[in-house]
Amino acid sequence: MVIDQSKMQSLSDRMAEVKGRSPWADARRRFLRNKAAMLGLSILVLVTLFAIFGGLAAQWSNEELDFSVMGQVAQMGQPSLENGHFFGTDNLGRDLYARVVQGTQVSLMVGIVGAGIAVVVGTLYGATAGYVGGRTDQLMMRTVDILMSIPYMFVLILLLVMFGRSMSMLFLGIGLISWLDMSRIVRGQTLSLKNREFIEAARATGVSSFRIIIRHIVPNLLGVVAVYATLLVPLMILTESFISFLGLGVQEPLTSWGALISEGAGTMNYGTLWQLLFPLFFFVITLFGFFFVGDGLRDALDPKER
Repeated sequence: MVIDQSKMQSLSDRMAEVKGRSPWADARRRFLRNKAAMLGLSILVLVTLFAIFGGLAAQWSNEELDFSVMGQVAQMGQPSLENGHFFGTDNLGRDLYARVVQGTQVSLMVGIVGAGIAVVVGTLYGATAGYVGGRTDQLMMRTVDILMSIPYMFVLILLLVMFGRSMSMLFLGIGLISWLDMSRIVRGQTLSLKNREFIEAARATGVSSFRIIIRHIVPNLLGVVAVYATLLVPLMILTESFISFLGLGVQEPLTSWGALISEGAGTMNYGTLWQLLFPLFFFVITLFGFFFVGDGLRDALDPKER
């Protein structure tokens, strides 16, 4: 039997390439092949670019009033390129395009900052509880169970009413009541890692518990944390939008998707559907984008797919 040396060499090169590929490289390859995930990532990139550079195309500021359309939105404030109101105006004559740009900035910032707070607090809390174990673990997790039994929306509304409806309080309130699920997920993963060989080796060499958690436990949880974080951001945006819809979120002159949707819903009877549709469009596609990316990361980092 004659063996084709060129084919054998090509097969050998491919086997070496697969053998030398890291798990993170495999995950990246699977993620890039996921069409839904790439669509979601493209949507998020476009929305982010709109939030950063969209204001450059605005011919009106978000607070500037167009007196020619004030009180006559249904007749004169419709979307038009000629008057510079690309998305039309609201019932006060303010440019809706500029307000949607600002709403995109605020909603994304609330979602990312709130999710970041929840991820940091939940990861450190859950990893500490899982690694230390014993009574400390029981006390910490029973505290989580008690906090989870309290309606988090009620707690958030109470915080905003008691301490003021500022952006910083909104960030802090959303982040600090959203870390509970993350802590439970991280604790479960930590319990499966704490008896692994590399953790035992670090413990045997005298490495402190704090350094083991920070340098060995947490880095090995980044995959799970990343997947949950992409699903946590849209939850933060939904929470902020609901709070703003109730009138307890961001206050004028700032605005957000929730506040814009609330204003648009209130003027639907006047035939000004653009006030509702434009912010709702950005809100919906952004949520879909995060969900698609989250599903893609979950599939890419699934050990069963390796």
